[in-house]
Amino acid sequence: MFKLYKGAWIDDTPPHLTKELSRKECLILLDKGGYLVRNSYNFDVIQNTSFWYIIKDTFEGMDELSSRTRNKIRRSLKTYNIKRIQPDEFLRFGVTIYNLALGQYKVKAKTLSSEQFKDSIERQIKDGRFQYWGVFETITNTPVALAVCILNKDCCEYSTLKCVPSYLHNSTYPYYGLIYEMNRYYLQDLKLKYVSDGARSITEHSNIQPFLEEMFNFRKAYCNLQIEYKWWLGLAIKVLYPFRKIIKIKKIQSLLRMEAMRRNEY
Repeated sequence: MFKLYKGAWIDDTPPHLTKELSRKECLILLDKGGYLVRNSYNFDVIQNTSFWYIIKDTFEGMDELSSRTRNKIRRSLKTYNIKRIQPDEFLRFGVTIYNLALGQYKVKAKTLSSEQFKDSIERQIKDGRFQYWGVFETITNTPVALAVCILNKDCCEYSTLKCVPSYLHNSTYPYYGLIYEMNRYYLQDLKLKYVSDGARSITEHSNIQPFLEEMFNFRKAYCNLQIEYKWWLGLAIKVLYPFRKIIKIKKIQSLLRMEAMRRNEY
C-alpha cells in the first residue's frame, strides 16, 4: 500500500513483497498528489546495488557476537529493565526522549509538540501493527531509550530508535541491550523471517545502520530502486544531476543522492 509522505509516494508493504510498478501505475499515484513515487523491488538480490535494506535474518544469541559486544550487552541488561510497553506508558515519556535525540542529528530535524506526538501514536494504534519498547534504569525506573517497531505477518521493521544523548555515550550501553532483546524476541521467540532497520538512508543523518552491521551482524539486502517524478521535477533532476557534488542545499542534495542510488552511481 502506497502512502504519501512529505510529497513522495512510498510503499508501506514489507520489501520482500514489493514489485516493480508500471509507469501507468506511477502516474495514477502522482495524479492524486505528490511530486514523486519511490519504490523498491527485487529484494535481496545477489548482486550489489546502490540501494538496500539493513536486515537480520538469523539469531544465534551471544555466540554470534564479538566478546566486546557481549560485554556491553551484559552491562546494559544489568543496568536496565528492557521490555515491551503499552502505548499509554510510551506516551508518558516518549516525546521527551524523541526530541532530545533529534537535537543530536547531523541533519536538522523538527521537534514534535506533545499534541503532535500524541496524534502520531493514536494513528499508529489505529493501524494496529505498532509495538513499543522502553529502556528503564533498574534502580530509579527512569526511561532512557525507546523503540517503535512495525510488526508485519512475517517480518518486523525497527521504525524508531531514540536514546537520551547523555546515556547514549556513557558506559551503560542502553542500545546494546535493547537491540539484543528485540532481536531475540522477534527472531527467536516469534520466528519471523527477518527484522529490518529500513532502507538505506537518503539524508545520512544517523549512524545506526553501520552500528547494526558492525555490532549485531545485520547485513545489506540489496534491491533495485524505482523513482517516477512529476514532469517538472524530473526535468529539474536531469539539469541538476551533473552538479550534484557541488550543490549545498540539503533538500536538493538528498533528491540528487536518491537519483544517484537509482542509477547505481552512489
